[in-house]
Amino acid sequence: MAGSPLPIIAALLFATAFSRISSQPANCPSQTFANGQAYSFCLGLSTLQSYLYWTFDRPTSTLSIAFICPAAEGRWISWAVNPTGTGMFGSQALVAFRESSGRMAVNTYNITGYALPPESAVWFRVVNSSADFSGQYMRLFATVVLPAAAPTTLNHIWQTGPFRGGAPAAHEFQPANLNARGSLDLLRGVSTGSTGGGSRTRKRNIHGVLNAVSWGIMFPIGIIIARYLRVFPSADPAWFYLHISCQISAYAIGVAGWGTGLKLGSESNGVTYSTHRNIGITLFTLATVQIFALLLRPNKDHKIRIYWNIYHHGIGYAILILGIINVFKGLDILQPENKWKTAFIVVISVLGGIAVLLEAITWGVVLRRKKSELNKPYDGSNNGRL
Repeated sequence: MAGSPLPIIAALLFATAFSRISSQPANCPSQTFANGQAYSFCLGLSTLQSYLYWTFDRPTSTLSIAFICPAAEGRWISWAVNPTGTGMFGSQALVAFRESSGRMAVNTYNITGYALPPESAVWFRVVNSSADFSGQYMRLFATVVLPAAAPTTLNHIWQTGPFRGGAPAAHEFQPANLNARGSLDLLRGVSTGSTGGGSRTRKRNIHGVLNAVSWGIMFPIGIIIARYLRVFPSADPAWFYLHISCQISAYAIGVAGWGTGLKLGSESNGVTYSTHRNIGITLFTLATVQIFALLLRPNKDHKIRIYWNIYHHGIGYAILILGIINVFKGLDILQPENKWKTAFIVVISVLGGIAVLLEAITWGVVLRRKKSELNKPYDGSNNGRL
Protein backbone atom coordinates (compact mmCIF):
# COMPACT_ATOMS: atom_id res chain seq x y z
CA MET A 1 0.00 0.00 0.00
CA ALA A 2 1.41 3.34 -1.03
CA GLY A 3 2.30 5.78 1.72
CA SER A 4 0.59 9.10 2.08
CA PRO A 5 2.13 11.87 -0.06
CA LEU A 6 1.61 14.43 2.71
CA PRO A 7 5.05 13.88 4.38
CA ILE A 8 6.77 14.32 1.03
CA ILE A 9 4.82 17.48 0.28
CA ALA A 10 5.56 18.81 3.77
CA ALA A 11 9.26 18.05 3.34
CA LEU A 12 9.35 19.87 0.01
CA LEU A 13 7.59 22.88 1.49
CA PHE A 14 10.03 22.91 4.43
CA ALA A 15 13.01 22.65 2.10
CA THR A 16 11.67 25.52 -0.01
CA ALA A 17 11.05 27.66 3.06
CA PHE A 18 14.49 26.86 4.51
CA SER A 19 16.13 27.71 1.20
CA ARG A 20 14.34 31.06 1.19
CA ILE A 21 15.32 31.79 4.79
CA SER A 22 18.94 30.69 4.31
CA SER A 23 19.29 33.08 1.37
CA GLN A 24 19.02 35.95 3.85
CA PRO A 25 22.31 36.42 5.71
CA ALA A 26 22.19 36.92 9.44
CA ASN A 27 23.46 40.47 8.94
CA CYS A 28 20.53 41.38 6.67
CA PRO A 29 18.08 43.26 8.93
CA SER A 30 14.34 42.82 8.83
CA GLN A 31 12.73 45.86 7.27
CA THR A 32 9.20 47.20 7.09
CA PHE A 33 9.03 49.49 4.09
CA ALA A 34 6.72 52.48 3.87
CA ASN A 35 5.40 51.28 0.51
CA GLY A 36 4.38 47.97 2.07
CA GLN A 37 6.49 46.02 -0.42
CA ALA A 38 7.74 42.57 0.56
CA TYR A 39 10.76 41.08 -1.19
CA SER A 40 11.79 37.51 -1.91
CA PHE A 41 15.49 37.93 -1.20
CA CYS A 42 17.84 40.10 0.78
CA LEU A 43 21.63 40.28 0.87
CA GLY A 44 24.06 42.19 3.03
CA LEU A 45 26.45 43.54 0.40
CA SER A 46 30.19 43.13 0.83
CA THR A 47 31.09 46.82 1.21
CA LEU A 48 29.65 50.20 2.25
CA GLN A 49 27.41 48.54 4.91
CA SER A 50 24.67 48.30 2.30
CA TYR A 51 21.75 45.92 1.74
CA LEU A 52 19.82 44.85 -1.32
CA TYR A 53 16.29 43.45 -1.24
CA TRP A 54 14.68 42.18 -4.43
CA THR A 55 11.99 40.13 -6.11
CA PHE A 56 12.37 38.88 -9.67
CA ASP A 57 9.47 37.69 -11.80
CA ARG A 58 11.08 35.65 -14.54
CA PRO A 59 8.11 35.36 -16.96
CA THR A 60 7.84 39.15 -17.20
CA SER A 61 11.54 39.95 -16.52
CA THR A 62 10.35 42.36 -13.83
CA LEU A 63 12.79 43.18 -11.04
CA SER A 64 11.73 45.06 -7.91
CA ILE A 65 14.54 46.27 -5.65
CA ALA A 66 15.14 48.16 -2.45
CA PHE A 67 18.71 49.36 -1.97
CA ILE A 68 19.66 50.64 1.48
CA CYS A 69 22.90 52.49 2.24
CA PRO A 70 24.15 54.66 5.13
CA ALA A 71 24.21 58.30 4.05
CA ALA A 72 24.45 61.75 5.56
CA GLU A 73 22.82 64.91 4.29
CA GLY A 74 24.39 66.04 1.04
CA ARG A 75 25.04 62.50 -0.21
CA TRP A 76 23.67 60.31 -2.98
CA ILE A 77 23.33 56.53 -3.25
CA SER A 78 23.19 54.36 -6.34
CA TRP A 79 22.49 50.82 -7.46
CA ALA A 80 23.42 49.86 -11.01
CA VAL A 81 23.62 46.96 -13.44
CA ASN A 82 26.41 46.56 -15.98
CA PRO A 83 25.32 44.42 -18.95
CA THR A 84 28.71 44.61 -20.70
CA GLY A 85 31.35 44.38 -17.95
CA THR A 86 32.09 44.17 -14.26
CA GLY A 87 33.19 47.75 -13.55
CA MET A 88 31.56 51.15 -13.35
CA PHE A 89 32.02 52.14 -16.98
CA GLY A 90 29.02 50.95 -18.96
CA SER A 91 26.83 50.57 -15.89
CA GLN A 92 23.17 51.54 -16.00
CA ALA A 93 22.52 53.37 -12.76
CA LEU A 94 19.65 54.37 -10.55
CA VAL A 95 20.81 57.32 -8.40
CA ALA A 96 18.84 58.66 -5.42
CA PHE A 97 19.45 62.04 -3.78
CA ARG A 98 17.70 64.89 -1.99
CA GLU A 99 17.07 67.95 -4.14
CA SER A 100 17.51 71.50 -2.84
CA SER A 101 13.73 71.67 -2.42
CA GLY A 102 13.93 68.77 0.02
CA ARG A 103 12.23 66.32 -2.33
CA MET A 104 13.83 62.91 -2.84
CA ALA A 105 14.56 62.13 -6.48
CA VAL A 106 15.72 59.08 -8.44
CA ASN A 107 17.43 59.61 -11.80
CA THR A 108 18.84 57.15 -14.33
CA TYR A 109 22.30 57.47 -15.89
CA ASN A 110 24.33 55.59 -18.48
CA ILE A 111 27.76 55.80 -16.83
CA THR A 112 30.57 56.27 -19.36
CA GLY A 113 33.19 57.95 -17.14
CA TYR A 114 33.79 59.70 -13.83
CA ALA A 115 32.15 62.87 -15.11
CA LEU A 116 28.43 62.33 -14.64
CA PRO A 117 26.53 62.45 -17.96
CA PRO A 118 23.09 64.04 -18.31
CA GLU A 119 20.15 62.00 -17.12
CA SER A 120 19.32 59.47 -19.81
CA ALA A 121 17.45 56.29 -20.68
CA VAL A 122 19.14 53.08 -19.60
CA TRP A 123 19.37 49.40 -20.55
CA PHE A 124 16.30 48.47 -18.50
CA ARG A 125 12.86 50.12 -18.49
CA VAL A 126 11.93 51.87 -15.25
CA VAL A 127 8.32 51.23 -14.28
CA ASN A 128 8.47 53.25 -11.07
CA SER A 129 11.07 54.57 -8.64
CA SER A 130 11.21 56.44 -5.36
CA ALA A 131 13.50 57.14 -2.43
CA ASP A 132 13.37 58.10 1.22
CA PHE A 133 15.88 59.23 3.82
CA SER A 134 15.54 58.60 7.55
CA GLY A 135 17.54 57.26 10.45
CA GLN A 136 20.91 57.91 8.75
CA TYR A 137 19.96 55.57 5.90
CA MET A 138 18.92 56.42 2.38
CA ARG A 139 16.64 53.95 0.60
CA LEU A 140 16.18 53.59 -3.13
CA PHE A 141 13.14 51.72 -4.47
CA ALA A 142 12.54 50.77 -8.09
CA THR A 143 10.67 48.36 -10.29
CA VAL A 144 12.32 47.79 -13.65
CA VAL A 145 11.80 45.51 -16.62
CA LEU A 146 14.94 43.86 -17.93
CA PRO A 147 15.37 43.07 -21.64
CA ALA A 148 13.80 39.72 -22.56
CA ALA A 149 17.19 38.21 -23.40
CA ALA A 150 18.86 39.46 -20.21
CA PRO A 151 20.63 36.81 -18.11
CA THR A 152 19.34 36.04 -14.64
CA THR A 153 22.82 36.58 -13.18
CA LEU A 154 23.80 40.24 -13.35
CA ASN A 155 26.93 42.26 -12.69
CA HIS A 156 25.79 44.88 -10.20
CA ILE A 157 27.46 47.90 -8.64
CA TRP A 158 26.43 49.92 -5.61
CA GLN A 159 27.86 53.25 -4.56
CA THR A 160 27.57 56.42 -2.51
CA GLY A 161 29.12 59.86 -2.90
CA PRO A 162 28.73 63.60 -2.29
CA PHE A 163 25.96 65.69 -3.81
CA ARG A 164 27.30 69.14 -4.78
CA GLY A 165 26.16 71.97 -6.99
CA GLY A 166 22.77 70.42 -7.56
CA ALA A 167 24.20 67.19 -8.99
CA PRO A 168 25.86 63.95 -7.85
CA ALA A 169 29.66 64.39 -7.68
CA ALA A 170 32.35 61.71 -8.08
CA HIS A 171 32.44 59.14 -5.29
CA GLU A 172 35.47 58.56 -3.07
CA PHE A 173 38.20 56.19 -4.29
CA GLN A 174 38.70 54.20 -1.11
CA PRO A 175 38.84 50.37 -1.15
CA ALA A 176 35.24 50.12 0.08
CA ASN A 177 34.10 52.19 -2.92
CA LEU A 178 36.32 50.52 -5.48
CA ASN A 179 35.23 47.04 -4.34
CA ALA A 180 31.50 47.82 -4.35
CA ARG A 181 30.55 45.42 -7.13
CA GLY A 182 29.71 41.78 -7.60
CA SER A 183 27.68 39.17 -9.44
CA LEU A 184 24.02 38.79 -8.44
CA ASP A 185 21.97 35.65 -9.10
CA LEU A 186 18.38 36.89 -9.24
CA LEU A 187 16.80 33.44 -9.02
CA ARG A 188 18.97 31.81 -6.36
CA GLY A 189 19.28 34.89 -4.21
CA VAL A 190 23.05 34.84 -3.90
CA SER A 191 25.89 37.18 -4.72
CA THR A 192 29.53 36.30 -5.31
CA GLY A 193 30.61 39.53 -3.66
CA SER A 194 33.16 41.84 -5.22
CA THR A 195 34.24 40.69 -8.68
CA GLY A 196 37.99 41.17 -8.89
CA GLY A 197 38.00 43.54 -5.93
CA GLY A 198 39.88 41.13 -3.70
CA SER A 199 42.55 40.67 -6.34
CA ARG A 200 42.89 44.43 -6.75
CA THR A 201 43.13 44.90 -3.01
CA ARG A 202 45.88 42.27 -2.83
CA LYS A 203 47.77 44.03 -5.62
CA ARG A 204 47.46 47.36 -3.79
CA ASN A 205 48.72 45.78 -0.57
CA ILE A 206 51.64 44.09 -2.36
CA HIS A 207 52.49 47.41 -4.03
CA GLY A 208 52.43 49.14 -0.65
CA VAL A 209 54.57 46.56 1.14
CA LEU A 210 57.21 46.42 -1.61
CA ASN A 211 57.61 50.18 -1.71
CA ALA A 212 57.57 50.63 2.06
CA VAL A 213 60.35 48.04 2.43
CA SER A 214 62.36 49.47 -0.48
CA TRP A 215 62.12 53.26 -0.34
CA GLY A 216 61.07 53.56 3.29
CA ILE A 217 63.41 51.09 5.02
CA MET A 218 66.21 49.57 2.91
CA PHE A 219 67.36 52.78 1.19
CA PRO A 220 67.65 54.62 4.54
CA ILE A 221 69.61 51.68 5.99
CA GLY A 222 71.97 51.78 3.00
CA ILE A 223 72.55 55.50 3.53
CA ILE A 224 73.23 54.98 7.25
CA ILE A 225 75.83 52.32 6.41
CA ALA A 226 77.61 54.57 3.91
CA ARG A 227 77.59 57.69 6.07
CA TYR A 228 78.69 56.26 9.40
CA LEU A 229 80.58 52.98 9.00
CA ARG A 230 83.20 54.33 6.61
CA VAL A 231 84.53 56.57 9.37
CA PHE A 232 86.00 53.49 11.02
CA PRO A 233 89.11 52.19 9.19
CA SER A 234 88.43 48.64 10.37
CA ALA A 235 85.10 48.68 8.47
CA ASP A 236 86.79 49.37 5.12
CA PRO A 237 85.97 47.96 2.56
CA ALA A 238 83.18 45.93 4.22
CA TRP A 239 80.98 49.03 4.60
CA PHE A 240 81.16 49.68 0.85
CA TYR A 241 79.97 46.20 -0.10
CA LEU A 242 77.24 46.31 2.54
CA HIS A 243 76.12 49.68 1.19
CA ILE A 244 76.08 48.47 -2.42
CA SER A 245 74.27 45.23 -1.54
CA CYS A 246 71.61 47.06 0.45
CA GLN A 247 70.98 49.69 -2.22
CA ILE A 248 70.86 47.23 -5.13
CA SER A 249 68.42 45.03 -3.19
CA ALA A 250 66.32 48.07 -2.35
CA TYR A 251 66.34 49.13 -6.00
CA ALA A 252 65.23 45.66 -7.16
CA ILE A 253 62.36 45.60 -4.67
CA GLY A 254 61.48 49.19 -5.57
CA VAL A 255 61.32 48.33 -9.28
CA ALA A 256 58.92 45.48 -8.45
CA GLY A 257 56.78 47.89 -6.43
CA TRP A 258 56.91 50.47 -9.21
CA GLY A 259 55.83 47.81 -11.72
CA THR A 260 52.82 46.81 -9.62
CA GLY A 261 51.93 50.49 -9.40
CA LEU A 262 51.96 50.81 -13.19
CA LYS A 263 49.77 47.71 -13.45
CA LEU A 264 47.30 49.10 -10.93
CA GLY A 265 47.21 52.40 -12.81
CA SER A 266 46.45 50.68 -16.11
CA GLU A 267 43.57 48.79 -14.48
CA SER A 268 42.07 51.88 -12.84
CA ASN A 269 40.77 53.98 -15.70
CA GLY A 270 39.99 57.48 -14.49
CA VAL A 271 41.53 56.95 -11.03
CA THR A 272 44.82 58.84 -10.77
CA TYR A 273 46.67 59.76 -7.59
CA SER A 274 48.80 62.37 -9.33
CA THR A 275 51.15 63.33 -6.48
CA HIS A 276 51.83 59.72 -5.46
CA ARG A 277 52.32 58.72 -9.09
CA ASN A 278 54.66 61.61 -9.94
CA ILE A 279 56.82 61.06 -6.86
CA GLY A 280 57.01 57.35 -7.72
CA ILE A 281 58.21 58.09 -11.25
CA THR A 282 60.76 60.58 -9.89
CA LEU A 283 62.04 58.02 -7.38
CA PHE A 284 62.42 55.34 -10.03
CA THR A 285 64.29 57.76 -12.31
CA LEU A 286 66.67 59.01 -9.60
CA ALA A 287 67.36 55.50 -8.30
CA THR A 288 68.07 54.22 -11.81
CA VAL A 289 70.52 57.07 -12.43
CA GLN A 290 72.10 56.40 -9.03
CA ILE A 291 72.60 52.70 -9.75
CA PHE A 292 74.13 53.26 -13.19
CA ALA A 293 76.35 56.03 -11.80
CA LEU A 294 78.35 53.31 -10.05
CA LEU A 295 79.73 52.36 -13.45
CA LEU A 296 81.06 55.91 -13.88
CA ARG A 297 82.53 56.33 -10.39
CA PRO A 298 86.01 57.93 -10.74
CA ASN A 299 88.97 56.87 -8.61
CA LYS A 300 89.43 58.50 -5.20
CA ASP A 301 92.35 60.62 -6.40
CA HIS A 302 90.64 61.79 -9.61
CA LYS A 303 90.08 65.55 -9.84
CA ILE A 304 86.35 65.21 -10.56
CA ARG A 305 85.74 62.74 -7.70
CA ILE A 306 84.61 65.57 -5.42
CA TYR A 307 81.89 66.56 -7.91
CA TRP A 308 80.79 62.94 -8.27
CA ASN A 309 80.54 62.71 -4.48
CA ILE A 310 78.37 65.83 -4.34
CA TYR A 311 76.08 64.45 -7.04
CA HIS A 312 75.92 60.97 -5.45
CA HIS A 313 75.15 62.27 -1.98
CA GLY A 314 72.60 64.80 -3.25
CA ILE A 315 70.67 62.20 -5.25
CA GLY A 316 70.84 59.78 -2.33
CA TYR A 317 69.31 62.22 0.14
CA ALA A 318 66.65 63.22 -2.40
CA ILE A 319 65.67 59.54 -2.71
CA LEU A 320 65.61 59.23 1.08
CA ILE A 321 63.24 62.18 1.57
CA LEU A 322 60.96 61.49 -1.41
CA GLY A 323 60.78 57.78 -0.57
CA ILE A 324 59.53 58.35 2.96
CA ILE A 325 57.08 61.02 1.80
CA ASN A 326 55.66 58.73 -0.86
CA VAL A 327 55.22 55.83 1.55
CA PHE A 328 53.04 58.09 3.69
CA LYS A 329 51.16 59.20 0.57
CA GLY A 330 50.52 55.55 -0.22
CA LEU A 331 49.33 54.83 3.31
CA ASP A 332 46.85 57.70 3.02
CA ILE A 333 45.52 56.15 -0.20
CA LEU A 334 45.33 52.57 1.11
CA GLN A 335 43.95 53.61 4.50
CA PRO A 336 45.03 50.39 6.25
CA GLU A 337 44.50 49.76 9.94
CA ASN A 338 46.27 52.32 12.11
CA LYS A 339 48.74 49.69 13.34
CA TRP A 340 50.46 49.56 9.92
CA LYS A 341 51.05 53.29 9.76
CA THR A 342 52.16 53.23 13.39
CA ALA A 343 54.57 50.37 12.64
CA PHE A 344 56.16 52.31 9.78
CA ILE A 345 56.48 55.42 11.94
CA VAL A 346 58.18 53.32 14.64
CA VAL A 347 60.63 51.82 12.12
CA ILE A 348 61.51 55.25 10.70
CA SER A 349 61.85 56.69 14.20
CA VAL A 350 64.20 53.87 15.23
CA LEU A 351 66.33 54.39 12.11
CA GLY A 352 66.33 58.13 12.78
CA GLY A 353 67.41 57.53 16.38
CA ILE A 354 70.22 55.23 15.24
CA ALA A 355 71.34 57.88 12.73
CA VAL A 356 71.42 60.58 15.43
CA LEU A 357 73.42 58.33 17.77
CA LEU A 358 75.89 57.36 15.05
CA GLU A 359 76.19 61.01 14.00
CA ALA A 360 77.31 61.91 17.51
CA ILE A 361 79.71 58.97 17.69
CA THR A 362 81.30 59.64 14.30
CA TRP A 363 81.71 63.34 15.05
CA GLY A 364 83.45 62.37 18.27
CA VAL A 365 85.77 60.01 16.37
CA VAL A 366 86.55 62.64 13.73
CA LEU A 367 87.23 65.39 16.28
CA ARG A 368 89.51 63.16 18.37
CA ARG A 369 91.36 62.15 15.23
CA LYS A 370 91.91 65.78 14.20
CA LYS A 371 93.00 66.72 17.71
CA SER A 372 95.48 63.85 17.73
CA GLU A 373 96.93 64.96 14.41
CA LEU A 374 97.32 68.56 15.64
CA ASN A 375 99.10 67.44 18.80
CA LYS A 376 101.42 65.07 16.97
CA PRO A 377 105.06 66.41 17.23
CA TYR A 378 107.04 67.19 14.09
CA ASP A 379 109.52 64.32 13.52
CA GLY A 380 111.78 65.75 10.78
CA SER A 381 115.29 64.31 10.68
CA ASN A 382 117.12 67.55 11.59
CA ASN A 383 114.30 69.67 13.10
CA GLY A 384 115.50 72.57 10.95
CA ARG A 385 119.10 72.38 12.10
CA LEU A 386 122.21 72.21 9.91
